[in-house]
Amino acid sequence: MTSTIDTSSIGKPPLTGPRAKRRHVRSLTGDFPEVDEKGQEKWPKGDEKSWKAAMRDLHTDLPEVTRSIVNHVQTSLARAPYNIDDFGAYQAAALSVRDNLIVNWNATQLEYSRKSPKRAYYLSLEFLMGRTLSNALLNLGLLDNYSSSLSSLGFSLEDVLVQERDAALGNGGLGRLAACYLDSSATQELPYGIFQQLIKADDGSQLEAPDPWLDHQNPWELPRLDITYEVRFYGNAQRWSEGTGRATWSGGQEVLAVAYDVMIPGYGTKCTNNLRLWESKPKRGFDLQSFNAGNYERAVESSNSAAAITSVLYPNDHTSFGKELRLKQQYFWTAASLADIMRRFKHLEKPISEFADYNAIQLNDTHPTLSIVELMRILLDEEELTWDNAWTIVTNTFFFTNHTVLPEALEKWPVPLMEHLLPRHMQIIFDIKKFPGDREKFSRLSLIEEGFPKQVRMANLAVVGSKKVNGVAELHSDLVKKNLLPDFVDFYGKSKFGNVTNGITPRRWLDQCNPSLSALITDTLKLDRNVWLKDLYKLEGLVAHLDDPQFQARWAAVKHQNKERLALFVERQLGLKVNADAMFDVQIKRLHEYKRQTLNILGVIHRYLLIKNKTPEERKKIVKKVVFFAGKAAPGYYIAKLTIRLIVNVARVINADPDTSQYLSLFFLPDYSVSLAEILIPASDISQHISTAGTEASGTSNMKFCLNGGLLVGTVDGANIEIAEEVGEDNVFFFGHLTPDVEDLRYQHTYHPVPVEQKSPALAHVLNAVSSGIFGGDGVYEPLLNTIRQGDFYILTEDFDSYIRALEMVDEAYADRTEWTKKSIRTTAKMGKFSSDRAIQDYAQEYWNVESIKL
Repeated sequence: MTSTIDTSSIGKPPLTGPRAKRRHVRSLTGDFPEVDEKGQEKWPKGDEKSWKAAMRDLHTDLPEVTRSIVNHVQTSLARAPYNIDDFGAYQAAALSVRDNLIVNWNATQLEYSRKSPKRAYYLSLEFLMGRTLSNALLNLGLLDNYSSSLSSLGFSLEDVLVQERDAALGNGGLGRLAACYLDSSATQELPYGIFQQLIKADDGSQLEAPDPWLDHQNPWELPRLDITYEVRFYGNAQRWSEGTGRATWSGGQEVLAVAYDVMIPGYGTKCTNNLRLWESKPKRGFDLQSFNAGNYERAVESSNSAAAITSVLYPNDHTSFGKELRLKQQYFWTAASLADIMRRFKHLEKPISEFADYNAIQLNDTHPTLSIVELMRILLDEEELTWDNAWTIVTNTFFFTNHTVLPEALEKWPVPLMEHLLPRHMQIIFDIKKFPGDREKFSRLSLIEEGFPKQVRMANLAVVGSKKVNGVAELHSDLVKKNLLPDFVDFYGKSKFGNVTNGITPRRWLDQCNPSLSALITDTLKLDRNVWLKDLYKLEGLVAHLDDPQFQARWAAVKHQNKERLALFVERQLGLKVNADAMFDVQIKRLHEYKRQTLNILGVIHRYLLIKNKTPEERKKIVKKVVFFAGKAAPGYYIAKLTIRLIVNVARVINADPDTSQYLSLFFLPDYSVSLAEILIPASDISQHISTAGTEASGTSNMKFCLNGGLLVGTVDGANIEIAEEVGEDNVFFFGHLTPDVEDLRYQHTYHPVPVEQKSPALAHVLNAVSSGIFGGDGVYEPLLNTIRQGDFYILTEDFDSYIRALEMVDEAYADRTEWTKKSIRTTAKMGKFSSDRAIQDYAQEYWNVESIKL
């Protein structure tokens, strides 16, 4: 079978909805060319020769590119050479590149329409895309021509590229993974808003401000005002006659979901897939009657209520309003998506019983799980299928990727909230599969968790409604089966549960972010860049050059060049000097206790105190180190925000200390983004992936660092294990307790606690130093420190000494630069397994049953 990948997100946020009054609209991406009685395509409108003579192809040579950019300066921006700046040049260049993308995109969609393939839809609440212009130029092979064209017009490509702000469509690995899969799906030719982080100057704490990525028109979005769907909230669900399972859902609030498309080009192919975003708008808009009556607030009430749904991704859910808005987002997006998928299927004029033969829907974590219930609602209430027939279609359409190993992190929604906001969906959830067997097992398998109030278990719903379930690393998938969902494995059998280890796109995470290393690899392998970037296993050819001193010197020079680039960035952003000759140690992740940024900063304090206590002569023997942190804490996550505050204030003390600053410095880089990661990752000597064993599902930043020749310090957790298997454990610095130990240690913490001073005197010394106030705070850090002194759920007390020993081993290894460089080369050479091309093919072949379409 052939197939396509379409993807959807809440990014103007979310995806689809109800047929009662649903608008069915024609769409270029879903319509088919008409054919005559012989089956030949008919030209749809006017004179075919006139159309074809006027239709443009790609603008790729230098004069065409320049003409296209200047045309957009004049006609799209209404500007001229005397009043165009770098941002205007960015807009004009982006619009010019978008023209090329649209040509390929139209050809791709027309080919999909002709062949009617099975399509795969990747539903994700997050897509952390990064800057689009540089990636599009790379994938189209037009980087050099656009650079030359802009130069001839008086602009530098580098200055133009930095004008683009990252799209705020996610906050971490989940969204970046989805973006990598988008790139790979297009490259493999498979038919397939957060906040701005500010750091307060006075006390170092995190502040949240609206992210300005949509302050200016986004040239990469194509508004599809012809594609709208009505989405309902609240109201009443009146059941039909007993036994049918059907109901009529009416009343409540209706909003419009308006589609916005973002074109995703494949690398070295015309294939251009689609990321569909959704914006919520009021169905009726401005209430002129209320306005004329003087009730100005009511006049805009419906507009404001609808707009709120897609204004901020992940609103703080510590309030009932925030909780309801989050659930609204999730349903809005899934309802819009399902309506869109159903519309496209209807164009095929196939019986509804064949829906699963033409559509595979991948749920990226539990956020899109309501799409299972929404499809049931459509099939029951609108298509009027029997329950059994509808459920058969549903359970052959959906696939579920689980991204957590923490039972407490599994998503749940209060039943009263669900009944209030989505009354029909709550009826269907209550009707879904009853499990036979003992009462205890039933309570664990049930979609409803008893308590006050009762909760809907979204992970259980995703498992029950999906054909297959996968984890994202071998250890994680094993833990899902053994610890997280063992009763479901007993009930369904092991064949329903699999593994697809995460991957990253080497186009962005090596070729784009580290062009010097990419050029060195291309020159050394004597392969065209297009070859090894699409078959990452070719990197193994670097092993043959491991002992070549000239190659080692070139490799080390590229690393140093990247460190100098990061040092220059920090100096420009923070006004602080960075020693590019020191070891660069980087941890960049979403702030969370299980990721243990706290362990890292306590390790930095430990190193600082040791250096402080040494004589000037002893300090000369110390390996110089610069430590970088970056990452955002959820607005309502107090302990995570306190960790950021501690890091910032420790940095102020360390960097200002004349005794130690030349040996150790520390930087927290605010407003972490994909673009910032593209500067940090190529510069790292080591990176830290130090989650408590058994808590990190996979991780992908570990893969990005290793692909760029950075060595890994980490626990035996997530994809760290598989990376070590590939690169060799001699090239990884492991520490800490293993997953089987963790629960026993937590039990001891609860029932047989031992003071920190006995378990780790070194850690106790560090904690006491923080409490003493040498990093300021007036006791503000005590709640953070008490999570370690009391309970220590993430076992820092047991792992601290082992962690410090691992860092000492790093220092010892770094002292021998020749061997260190060889470790770096071997690490990059062995990263072939971790391409997202491999991962997306695993999904396509083993889950979705889709194949590539050659254009």
